[in-house]
Formats: sequence, C-alpha cells, structure tokens
Amino acid sequence: MANKKVSVFFCQECGNETSKWAGKCPSCGAWNSLVEEVIDKTSVKSRAKVSDVKPTKIIDVTASNEQRISTNIEEFNRVLGGGIVPGSMVLVGGDPGIGKSTLLLQTCQKLCLSGVNVMYVSGEESLQQIKIRADRIGEFNDKLDLLCETNLDTIKAVVEREMPTVLIIDSIQTMFNESVGSAPGSVSQVRESTSVLMEIAKGKGIAVFIVGHVTKEGTVAGPRVLEHMVDTVLYFEGDRHASYRILRGVKNRFGSTNEIGVFEMRDTGLEQVKNPSAVMLDGRPENATGSIVTCSMEGTRPILVEIQSLVSKTAFEIPRRMATGCDYNRVNLLVAVLERMRDAKANRSCGIFLGRSDVYVNIAGGIRINEPAIDLAIALAIYSSEKDIPVDEGTIVFGEIGLSGEVRSVSMAEQRVNEAKKLGFKRVIMPMSNIPSVKNIDGIIVVGVSNIKEAVDAISR
Repeated sequence: MANKKVSVFFCQECGNETSKWAGKCPSCGAWNSLVEEVIDKTSVKSRAKVSDVKPTKIIDVTASNEQRISTNIEEFNRVLGGGIVPGSMVLVGGDPGIGKSTLLLQTCQKLCLSGVNVMYVSGEESLQQIKIRADRIGEFNDKLDLLCETNLDTIKAVVEREMPTVLIIDSIQTMFNESVGSAPGSVSQVRESTSVLMEIAKGKGIAVFIVGHVTKEGTVAGPRVLEHMVDTVLYFEGDRHASYRILRGVKNRFGSTNEIGVFEMRDTGLEQVKNPSAVMLDGRPENATGSIVTCSMEGTRPILVEIQSLVSKTAFEIPRRMATGCDYNRVNLLVAVLERMRDAKANRSCGIFLGRSDVYVNIAGGIRINEPAIDLAIALAIYSSEKDIPVDEGTIVFGEIGLSGEVRSVSMAEQRVNEAKKLGFKRVIMPMSNIPSVKNIDGIIVVGVSNIKEAVDAISR
C-alpha cells in the first residue's frame, strides 16, 4: 500500500493528536498549543499473534533489589536515589548555559574512571568542542566513546553493537527519526525518538540519560507526555550568571522526589556543595532589620536559608509587592494576615498597616522554595523591617501560617532543629504543636508559638 501523507495537529503540552486546528486543546485545555505536522499513514500489521500473548500471575514474578551504579558524585547520587539504575531513563532539563552538558560529561568521567563503559552522543557539538570541555574537567580513559550523530537509526545500530552500560543523548530535540516526516525538535520527532530510546533502555538494560531543552516557562520543550514516559525527571536550576546551581528531582520511580543537589560552577567544572546551609548563609549581614533565617526541607535534607524583607513607603498610589525565590501570592496572603493580626489575650487588633508601603521579599542565595514552613519567617521578616526591629542572629524561625493567624505544625521538626544546632544557632521559634516531637536536643532553646502575635512577641524580646 502506498504511503499517504496526512496533516495532523499535535498539542505541544500534552501530545494530543487532532485532525483540525483549534485555539484550545480539547484534551488539556492549553491555548495556542496546537502545531501542524505532516505524517505518513501506513498500514502496519501486528508482529505478534493475539493467541501468543498471555498474562503472568503476580505470584510468579520475582523482584530483586536493583543494583545501582554509583556516579561517584554524592550530590548526583542523592538526587537519583542512590545511583544509576540499569535500564532506567533519566530526563535532564534546564536553561541554556546552566551546565547540563558539563554535569553529564563530569558524570561520564567519574564512570569511565571506575571502569564503566559510557557512550556520549552529541547532536549539538563537534568532537573537538567536547574534547576542549573534557580537558577543562580532567582526566579521561578509553572507557568513554564519543559519537556526533543525529540520525536515530544510526545511533541505535551503534549502541546495539557497542553495548555501553550508560548512554547519554545530548539533546533529544536534535535527534532525527527517518520514519517520522516532521523536522527535528517537533512534537512527533521528540515523542518517537524517546520511544526508540526507551526501547533501547528497557530491552538492552542500558541506562539512558537524555538532555531536554526548556521553554520560557521552565518546562521541558516538546510534548508533556515526554515526562510521563521517562523514569526520572531532573531540573537543573539557577541563574547562569551566578555560581551556584541546584539539581532538583521532580519525578523518580526509584527514589524520593524533591531531593536536591547543590553545585558550584567553577573553571574546572561543577563542584559539589556538601553543606549548602553554610553556603546559603554566607555573607549574612549583622544586626540588620528584615533578615531572618529559616529551615526548609528539600526531600530528606534540611537547608537553612536567609529570608530578607524590605518595607518602604510607596512613591505611587498603588503599593508594590515583589517576591524573589518564593510564591508571590503567598507573600500577599501573609501581608493580609499581618494587617489583621490580633492579640487574643487583650482581645484587640494589633496589626501593622502596609497599605501605603512597598513590600519586597527575597530568599538569598538564588534558591527557590515553595514549602509553607517558611511562612512564619517571611511574616516576621516583614514585621521586622516595618518596625525597624533587628532579629537576634542566633535565632531561627519556621512554621506555617493559617488565614486566622494561627501557626500550624510542619513535618520533620526535629531534623530542622538539629540542623540549626549544627550550624551554631541558639534559639528556635517554631509551632507549639511541634514541641512534643522535638526531644532530647540540648544546647538550643526551643520556643513554641501558637499564633503570629506570640511569634512577634518572641522576636521582640
């Protein structure tokens, strides 16, 4: 049967296919996300007979603990859940120039020096360009194979012949599958290329890392189904003009999600930051108003960060609200709670008026945190700046704030207090309901508060 070319429309967000263009995707509801592509419709016969396909009883399936391959980079191992799982597929996304290729090339170096066969496939750089970057990173051996190719059929043939333990594809948007008629980087090409690589990973037991470009919204470019197909999704975050980078796991079938690894970009590549709390607090001002230290849990790791706030009289009719590193809407909510703050004992309002003031909130260090446990620190930093009251440098604050001004409990309170003690803090202001869970911690004063008014009184002492 002759090939028949048909025009179809794909959604760039969810990968849904439709025969007609529409302003809104009928599947996910995204606007202006449908793109036209020409594909070949051919009749394909199933290779397997239906009678040959039989289900397997679950009691007949044997499951053994997966043997992980260490990357010899502790921060990378942490995010992966302990190392590389053979046959897994990992998607690494991030802004241009953030360090994705550098991180993976460093991983290749560590793996090949430990005797693991690695193949690095690049569709963006030449062999000479990769060599220049490799010389900057350090020493390599003959366990690393380089291949500059974009044709996926050629790549598949080479991989099946060489059979590396780890395969790295840089990047998925440059790969080209001849069976798909559209251009490289299109929705169809990205989806079908990932399917071929998935077949290689699962069929041959090869661990595959693929690099994905991101859109201006910060998500991996291409169909959203790409993130559902892979086993692990990692995002490399940070300002490329700054030195610190954060590798964040947002999906992991073989480990914990929301784990982070912290790196510093240097002239020799990426260096691990094993104590990010000390790094985030480096250069903290002394006796400054609007500066408070809080503790956030990133996966299983407690990280201390500095919350900064500046409240100033507005020069405009409508005051400005700005948040960097935290949720803007959450800051607006906390400002409203501070204005309605009440003293329960005196049964009177004691809120601060911010209707004619600009409020700026910043998390120092370039890290972004969305955990509600930093609510109390943000609110107290705003109060400290407005009232010009410096907070004691040895105090750390954490807790979630409700709309009524109550301070709610947070998870892993004991780990947060232990991290504060390890870095030399002397006092912790935390939710009263978490006090019973904090036991046998000497050398640090624990102050429990039930509402925001008690927390304000605690920092004013």
